[in-house]
Amino acid sequence: MPKLKTKSGAKKRFKLTASGKVKAGQAGKRHGMIKRSNKQIRQLRGTDTLEKPDAKIVKKFLPYGR
Repeated sequence: MPKLKTKSGAKKRFKLTASGKVKAGQAGKRHGMIKRSNKQIRQLRGTDTLEKPDAKIVKKFLPYGR
């Protein structure tokens, strides 16, 4: 069997944890900061884990992530 290719967009945007969860950057931080509260901007820092239905889709693009 040939090797499966990883989607290059997915490998740039997602990481898998040791327990198999998918980490992704927080949504809502790209633009429009002036209309968001300082509290919201502060809480959107860092990464977040995806919910199961979303993680299932992402894992199809990362065949060797485990």
